[in-house]
This record gives sequence, structure tokens and C-alpha cells, in this order.
Amino acid sequence: MAQTTARELQLYDTTLRDGMQQEGMVPTVDDKLVIARQLDAFGVGFIEAGWPGALPKDTEFFRRARTELALATAQLVAFGATRRAGGLVSTDPQVRALLMAETPVVTLVAKSDSRHVELALRTTLAENLRMISSTVRFLTRSGRRVFVDAEHYFDGFLRNREYALEVVRTAAEAGAEAVVLCDTNGGSLPDEIGPTVAETLLSTGTRLGIHCHNDSGCAVANTLAAVDAGADHVQGTAHGYGERCGNADLFTVTANLVLKRGLDVLPPGRLATMAGVGEAISAVTTVSGRPAAPYIGASAFTHKAGLHASALRVDPDLYQHTDPSGVGNAMRTLVSDMGGRSSVQLKAVELGYDLSAGSEPVGRAAARVKELESRGYSFESADASFELLLREELADGRLDPVIEVHSWFAGTGQGPEDSPRSEATVQLLADGEPVEARADAAEPVAALDRVLHTALDPHFPELRTLVLLKHRVRVLDSTGTARALLSFHDGRRQWGTVGVGTDTVAAAWAALLDACRYLVLSRRDTSDRAPVPAAVG
Repeated sequence: MAQTTARELQLYDTTLRDGMQQEGMVPTVDDKLVIARQLDAFGVGFIEAGWPGALPKDTEFFRRARTELALATAQLVAFGATRRAGGLVSTDPQVRALLMAETPVVTLVAKSDSRHVELALRTTLAENLRMISSTVRFLTRSGRRVFVDAEHYFDGFLRNREYALEVVRTAAEAGAEAVVLCDTNGGSLPDEIGPTVAETLLSTGTRLGIHCHNDSGCAVANTLAAVDAGADHVQGTAHGYGERCGNADLFTVTANLVLKRGLDVLPPGRLATMAGVGEAISAVTTVSGRPAAPYIGASAFTHKAGLHASALRVDPDLYQHTDPSGVGNAMRTLVSDMGGRSSVQLKAVELGYDLSAGSEPVGRAAARVKELESRGYSFESADASFELLLREELADGRLDPVIEVHSWFAGTGQGPEDSPRSEATVQLLADGEPVEARADAAEPVAALDRVLHTALDPHFPELRTLVLLKHRVRVLDSTGTARALLSFHDGRRQWGTVGVGTDTVAAAWAALLDACRYLVLSRRDTSDRAPVPAAVG
């Protein structure tokens, strides 16, 4: 049971600064503005948006944010460094750039490891303290709220405890609202983080924050350990984006703080938007979160084993630690040979069918799934193929074929200038009417997709919205038997089909045909049709 407390925490997002250091992350200014709006809608308290003066793109972001970004919940933060060693804070160009960003909050990174001060900054320990103090005082006197990120704090605490503590005291005495203890190299463990935070809090009496990297795989656990030890300012990034192994995943941390610690770090109702916010941010960055990510991953509440499915029919809480709707996610059931009647019944309900696990159609469908998967089929990501199978059992095998195949062919060769070329031909019956067509494309699956559209779109207008998104084929054994997994979008939702054949092209053909039959049948208002689910696959 979650602990209840009146304790107030600051939730601080650094996706737009630290998260953007992940390999392959190249957002535009427009992208960053969109992400900032999503984070604000989610309800974070602070959005660290970049390093003005150091990066032209970030300088441009802050310029545009003044007129284009109206934040309802969060405060915008500019990130930068303390003044240079031996210089004047009032004329330091980096510090001036922080003021020119015109954000209400500034976060300064400062060295707290004596080794880094001497080797990286190449200055004295005393001068580093003066750099921190003068920069914080200058910015607070200029009307800014200031946080200080104590870089490499946990390594520095082990190496030179007194100096690390003095960095914290100096920042606080100069006016820093909180000093954020950073596990910059990400190598600490929870049993190290907790005691260090507790001792720092006891020794300094300063408001402390936590910023963890994930190089030991413990960023979320380390963040929670720091909060338990007294830190009340928490930093993280969406999906754990960040350099090397990433940062603490802000979504996982937030859900744990709310659901497991009873801390109100978000405005009421916002936690239920979390999965949608995560998906929206992934769409902008084109860097997806992990399917198995806690709380919001596509697989976070997905069940496959038959034993689990049987229990879930009785009470979903038996195999789920929290209600998925509370974080904007949903339970899914995977149909496979590992399951049985319960898995099939749960999947049928998920797809909109009112069936009991003891019904004959469910029993027959479960038996067919086991038999087909023994031949190479996989229904885990092929909900449309599974629904066709289920509907056949509900119709006692008399499901309208809609599309009947007389013959099909796909061949490959070379086009002009030795370019790859594939050709496909079909002879079909579309609702009993003979149809012939021919089409070509660069590769066989694309040619087959095109020839089906050429042949069938005039007869079934709904197929004009069907788009093949991607296909995966795999040869299963030495005979050449292959499996194809295809994913589609039909203008409403995304779903998948599976096909097995004597080779990869035949397998893809079977999956393409399933997709056409599925979409036509699902759009028809017939007695055997189930309500179309909001999302499939």
C-alpha cells in the first residue's frame, strides 16, 4: 500500500537538454517546442530546455519560447555553467546568455568532485567555490530562481567528503533553491545513494535534489532511494533518454512516487495521461520507448501464459501490480500455443466479442491456435488474423470468404539500368465477381500489395485506406517454410496479420490476403461481426 504524506516534491524534466544527448537524437526547435507542451500538459514542475549561448539551436528555442510557448503548469529552465575561473561573473558570456534566455529559473552545473576541479577545470578548490558563489548570487540578484547541479557528487563524496559537502553549503548560502546531487557516471547503487543523501542532508540542512544516470541499470532505484533519504527535487527524462545508457526514466519515477509512495508530484488526473504523453514524445523524437518499459510500455500489462490468463479472468489484480488505466495504458492478452481457452476468451473480449471461456467456439479456436503455431504461425502481433480465425469458429466454418483466389504469381528480375523489379498477377473472385490484375514494384511483397489494391479497391472502397507499414519474413526450417508478419494502418488504427507458406513470398501473400479479408469483413454490418475495437495490435 502506498504511503501517504503531505511532503512536497519538485518534478523536474531534463528531456530537452540531457535527454537530447542520446545517440541518434537530433530534434529541431519546432520538435522541442512540441515536446515542451507535452511535458507541461503532463504536469511536470520544471522543463529544462537547453543550454543558451553554448548551442545556437537552444538559444533560438528560448527566443521563440518567449512568444510561442504558453506553459500552464511548468516553469521553463535555462541550463548553463558557473562563470569561468579567474573571470568576472558580470561579463562572463555564458552567464549573460543565461540571463538573455529570460527564463524564470536557471540551473547551473558545478563541479563537486575535487579531482574534476583540478583536472577538468584546471583551477583550485577555493576558486571553484568562488565561481559557484558569485554566479548563484549574480543570478538570484537578477531575479532568477537558481538550482545547482553538483556534478559527480557521489564520486566526489567518496573521494573528498568535506569538499563535496562544502560545495553544497556554498551553493545554498549563495541563494540556490536546491542543490541537485548528480550520479553523473551512473555507477552508484541504491545502498550507496541513500546513505550519502541522508548524510549530506544532515550535514548541510540544504534542500537536495537527485539526478541519476543509468549506467549501472539503477537510475530509477537510485532516484527512489534518494527520495526516501530526504531528496525532494527529482530529475529525469522521458523514456530515460540520455547519453550512454540514459537517465532515470521520468515516467517510471513519477508513477512510483505517486502509486508506491503516495506523493502528489502531479496535478490531479495527470498520471492517467502518462502513456499518451510518452507516445506523443516518441512520435516527435522518432526514438521509441522500450515496449517492456514499466507502466507505459506496450508490453507492460501484456499477458501470454495460460496460467496468467486463467487467473486474470477471475481478477486482473492477481497478475498486475496496478490498474493500467491509471497510467493511460491497457491490459492486452497474447494468443499463442502457451495459452488456452482463457487466453482466447480474454483476447476475444478485448476485441469486442462477448464469449465465455467454456463456449465451443473458444475451445475450437484455442485448439486451432495450438495446431497452427506448431506449423509456424504466430498470433502475438497478428490480431487481425486471429480475429478471422475466431470469426470462422463462431460461424461454424461458414464465414463469407469475400475474396477467393484462383491464381497468383510474383516474379523478380531487373528493370532499367539494372534496377530491381518485381511483377505480380492475380485472378480472383471479389464477392463472386471475376477480377484480374497486374502490378509491379521494386520487390515482391510491395508488388503483391499493389496488385491486390489494383484488383480489389474498385470492389471494396474501404481497402483504399489500407496501408502496409512494414513486413518481417523469416525462413523457419530447412524445407524453406517461412513466416511473414505484416503490420497495417487502415486510417483508424494499426493492426497486424500473419502468414505461413512454402517460401517468404507465399507467406507474405497469405498475410496480405488476411489483411484484405479482415478489413472488408470488419467494416460490414453483418450478424457475425463483432464491434470494431478502438485499437488492434
